[in-house]
Amino acid sequence: MDGLLSVVQYILNLGPTVILPLTITIVGMAFGQGFKKAFKSGITIGVGFVGINLVVGLLVNNLGPAAQQMVQRFGLQLNIIDMGWPAAAAISWASPVAAIMIPIAMAVNIVMLLTKTTKCMDIDIWNYWHFTAAAASVFVLTNGNYLLAILGGIIYEIAVLKIADKTQPMVENFFGLEGVSLPTGSTTAFGLIGIPIAKVVNKIPGIKNLKADPETIQKRFGIFGEPMMMGLILGLGLGALAGYDFGKILQMGISMAGVMLLMPRMVKILMEGLIPVSESVREFLQKKFGEKVDITIGLDAAVAVGHPAVMATALILVPITLLLSVILPGNQVLPFGDLATIPFYIAFVVGAHKGNIVHSVITGTIIMALSLLMATNIASFHTMMAQQAHFAIPKGTTLVSSLDMGGNFLNWIVIKIFQVIGGLF
Repeated sequence: MDGLLSVVQYILNLGPTVILPLTITIVGMAFGQGFKKAFKSGITIGVGFVGINLVVGLLVNNLGPAAQQMVQRFGLQLNIIDMGWPAAAAISWASPVAAIMIPIAMAVNIVMLLTKTTKCMDIDIWNYWHFTAAAASVFVLTNGNYLLAILGGIIYEIAVLKIADKTQPMVENFFGLEGVSLPTGSTTAFGLIGIPIAKVVNKIPGIKNLKADPETIQKRFGIFGEPMMMGLILGLGLGALAGYDFGKILQMGISMAGVMLLMPRMVKILMEGLIPVSESVREFLQKKFGEKVDITIGLDAAVAVGHPAVMATALILVPITLLLSVILPGNQVLPFGDLATIPFYIAFVVGAHKGNIVHSVITGTIIMALSLLMATNIASFHTMMAQQAHFAIPKGTTLVSSLDMGGNFLNWIVIKIFQVIGGLF
């Protein structure tokens, strides 16, 4: 088992910029593309993802420290620290069930494709860690029951793939990602509850008439309504809230402007490589089965977070989430590590609101509040998992949690289900 885990870890450590080109090349060749064409598509997608990761890095490396500076500046003190998704992923991979969950997740996806219970071919292998997190959670809950742990991971995966199917038309029509679905565990989990809330918000008298999508803002404010300028203004505001000096405020503004401008261009490069593969898959299956086959390529939600409305909403939600942590009754989690990944949590919310930033911020505030409460609710269990994985908990901290795993709606539901099942045994 240790050997298998080492192999899996080695592959995953290559990162999506290597895994994705290899996977795409293999998929392209398997579905009738010649090596040259499949390899070119794979490398083009890899280059696109390199660009996306550079822009995401620009976002995280600027937004994370600014959020932490806000925490220190306003003296926020709560007894549960949000240690962020990297720590949650590390804890998940330390589980004994982690090594077998990747091949099982692949097998489940193939079976669902063959039985037409999903349209999503999930090639986002790196993000399978969310399925592993669910399995690892159940493994701890059931005192090391492998079968129940695997079942928990499979339940999570099936839910993710079904949500990815339901949201695919939105991904294609709103985000302009033809033939793509987004089976990222955190994005689908927050969308599970965020989309129904969005439908309610869209019907509230007075609020439903407020419109502030990027196009409307640009018409009203001209050059200052362009996505790049929106990023500049929001970045300057976040820098000021963080208490930065004038120079660092300007740097923050330019960085966020860069994120707004560059991300859509990186996604465009990725799509240049993906579309030929997607078309080859459809043509192959149509010839094979003699009917129109609807298969979508499952990618990381990073390809959607660069939409101007998603980024604008996420940047506004950073200080709002910090404020919520202080005023929300029952919350004990101090948002920290996962604040910079809020764009991933609210991508489907923004899509459901068709880019209306005002509505998206309202819905986003509600789901971030619920996420904080869930992260608080299972903090003791989250801490126990960290301790069993021998994860280094920050000094002076007694409890840890995360928004991506602890405040993740799907993971929370799976944990609650198996708490009941565990109690029966």
